[in-house]
Amino acid sequence: MAGIRAARPAPRTTPLSAEELREEVAAVLGVPPGTLAGDDHLVHLGLGSLEMMRLATRWRRQGLPAEFAELAAAPTLDAWHHHLTDAWTTRNGEVAR
Repeated sequence: MAGIRAARPAPRTTPLSAEELREEVAAVLGVPPGTLAGDDHLVHLGLGSLEMMRLATRWRRQGLPAEFAELAAAPTLDAWHHHLTDAWTTRNGEVAR
């Protein structure tokens, strides 16, 4: 089916919220979002490097400045939210909160 491509998502205009992040990671892990604590080690919960790479790729396609190496270095929701928010504010010239 040459010429048929999946629609590219519209670029985000806001960074990923902590709740959106929790929901996306929970969906990949196949667990309810409420079962994930911010400091849970996501690799110990079953998240592999391939899934991390897929999440980073998905977020970059949405316009989020996600770096796989940063995600892999500290695989917790709290660290990922911090990385994604800082990268967003740095790229957009906003003052980090």
